[in-house]
Formats: sequence, structure tokens, C-alpha cells
Amino acid sequence: MILVDEHLMLAPAGICFRVACDVERWPRWLAHYRRVRFLNGDAVAGGRVEMAAWRDFLGPVRYPTWWVSDMRTDPLEPAIFFRHVDGITSGMDVKWSFSPAPDGTRVCITHAWDGPPWPLFGGLAWRAIIAPHFVSAIAQRTLAGIAREAERLHSAAKRDATNERTV
Repeated sequence: MILVDEHLMLAPAGICFRVACDVERWPRWLAHYRRVRFLNGDAVAGGRVEMAAWRDFLGPVRYPTWWVSDMRTDPLEPAIFFRHVDGITSGMDVKWSFSPAPDGTRVCITHAWDGPPWPLFGGLAWRAIIAPHFVSAIAQRTLAGIAREAERLHSAAKRDATNERTV
């Protein structure tokens, strides 16, 4: 099954890509991320990264999520690829894509997975619970937070450029 979450970011693709690649800083920008750390490699060279986030429900109810992915980046496309190798979503392929849009950049996260290997109801669990209530819910919050940071950096760069012209 394919699940796509997307967000229009009011910043150039290069800035959006750089912010999204900087996964170790996500917990600073994204309140729902508990931790992100490379087990080997880094965001530039690629490597194995452990991520943990909260899935917030009604009120103070929070559910901890966790996974490990092999990450690689393609700055020419630009795209970020994750292959989940540990956690309940092991085997999931994830692609972040960045496409120019009239007002900025359309960022899409595509998750491809058939669900957990549970006989009879793994696919149903993916479609009915995991995809909409965990993966998409976390992805939407992640996209919004990455957009805030990319837009902040873009605004600061525009301000700096304006200040340089007036000096």
C-alpha cells in the first residue's frame, strides 16, 4: 500500500531539502520527536538512523513510537530515502520528494509498505490503524514542523539580503 502526505512549504527546494536532511536536529524543531541519532554514518553520507516520536491522542495521552532506518540522500533529485530496518514498520520504504511550486516547494512523503507480517490481519492493521493514525499523523506534524523551520530560514535570508542592499 502507498501512503502519501504532502505540504506546501513557502521556501525554495534547496532550503527545504537541507532542513529535512538535518534529521538529528528534528527534536529541536519538532515537539513530537523524542530523539534522532545516527547509529552509523550521518545525514550527508547516509547511514543508519534511530528515530523516536510521540503520537499524541486526545488530551495528555501520548503513545511512544520508535524505528530504525537506513537513510540516503540524493541532492540532485532532490530526495531523501529511508528503508525501515527495525521496529513495527520494518520493511517500509519512505521517500521525501521536493518539487518546485508557484509559491515555494511541494514536499511529499511517500510510504510504501504492505503492513506488519501478522497472518490474516497485518494488512488490515496497516490500512485501518497504523497508516492513518500513526504514520500519516506523525508525517503531517513532521512536514508542518520542517516547513516552519525552512520558512524561518528563508525569511531570515531574505531579510539579510535586504539589509545588505540598504547598507
